[in-house]
Amino acid sequence: MTDTGEDLRGRVAPDERATDIYSEEGSIRHDFLAMVGAAIADRDLLFLRQNVARLHESELGDLIESIHPDQRIALVRLLGDDFDMTALTEVDEAIRMQIVEQMSNAQIAAGIGELDSDDAVYILEDLDDEDREEILAKLPFTERVRLRRALEYPESSAGRRMQTEFVAVPPFWTVGQTIDYMRDEADLPESFAQIFVIDPTFKLLGAIDLDRILRTKRAAKIETIMRETNHPIPAEMDQEEAAQVFEQYDLLSAAVVDENGRLVGVLTIDDVVDVIHEEADEDIKRLAGVGDEELSDTIRETSRSRVPWLLVNLFTAMLAASVISLFEATIEQIVALAVLMPIVAGMGGNAGSQTMTVTVRALATRNLDIHNSWRVVRREAGVGLLNGMIFGILIGLAAGLWFQDVNIGGIIATAMLINMMAAAVAGIMIPLLLDRIGTDPAIASAVFVTTVTDIIGFLSFLGLATWWFSIS
Repeated sequence: MTDTGEDLRGRVAPDERATDIYSEEGSIRHDFLAMVGAAIADRDLLFLRQNVARLHESELGDLIESIHPDQRIALVRLLGDDFDMTALTEVDEAIRMQIVEQMSNAQIAAGIGELDSDDAVYILEDLDDEDREEILAKLPFTERVRLRRALEYPESSAGRRMQTEFVAVPPFWTVGQTIDYMRDEADLPESFAQIFVIDPTFKLLGAIDLDRILRTKRAAKIETIMRETNHPIPAEMDQEEAAQVFEQYDLLSAAVVDENGRLVGVLTIDDVVDVIHEEADEDIKRLAGVGDEELSDTIRETSRSRVPWLLVNLFTAMLAASVISLFEATIEQIVALAVLMPIVAGMGGNAGSQTMTVTVRALATRNLDIHNSWRVVRREAGVGLLNGMIFGILIGLAAGLWFQDVNIGGIIATAMLINMMAAAVAGIMIPLLLDRIGTDPAIASAVFVTTVTDIIGFLSFLGLATWWFSIS
């Protein structure tokens, strides 16, 4: 949907702004940042209202993340009631808390009162219980009840993500009554695409798309044109599972129901896009053993989130080193082994990481399950065999020519084949086993896969070398 003039929140549409804040690379323009910084320093309210307050919330969020921390607080204070609180949902948690902590609870309550319920919950859920209750107490009764109900649902559930504002009508109404209700009722969502049909106990009966309403005569009963709701989302459902329902059935919005099938909210595609982004970001970080850190975190906070898995890596590295120590005598006699053995372990680690990444993502998106897992295992083993042969031949020829020793070339080629196959199997089996026992494979897979490829790589290469040179 396109707007001309003012958009739904009263800001000027992007094509009517005097300033385009982004450079060709997609970052905030340096000269615009300089102008905003100067305006904050000079308390130039006119510039800030014309060029900052009118920004879309995502643009304002980018601007807040780009300016100096001291300027963020000053900007929010200078804009006052013109500051769009929705922008706080577009920034890192650390930045959001930095700003919110400098605002009074009365200011937060006034700002939250203008937000959609899902955005309000997003801000409230990170606050201390005492502050949250004080803010909620300042809101109108109906809004307070809606927000408290959403906050009672588990974190990362559909109930936390849903909007509690929706349009619902009884089945015996006519299309004309429904249209008149939407025209006259002031307390309706700013935008919606569906109307839900409920019984007197708020149990969900069905839904009607707005285009169906517009194409039906006024005298028609709602119950005659409604359809069964497309895949209602349980409020307790994990947000990632809800996103998968949207993806599978190409939904734009879906009703959210409680355990008794009563309508409690609506989940919309814009929230689902955020969920997909967050879950993908979380999986990528976990694969690297990184905690829930943000770019705005301090050195101490970032270090604290990374240390635990680095300690685990240190332990597994010492385990791999202990394998090398078993072959000290062989390495002392044949120096070439010390030069070449990192290649075997490194190639195995990279191959394992490739398989592991694909597997973890397939598990997260539910594309890999018990029905197709063994087929994929066989495929990955075949890939490991083929790649092992290719790179075994390449490194075998290179090592043989390098050290002028055909034995060295044959040993490293065989070890490469063994380790590449082990890496492929470990890369898929370890995430599958972790998922089966209820452990998040995105968190623990990398450490175990790397350990397996290091140990198998060193053991196969040095073990083969020791055996071969002992009989030759």
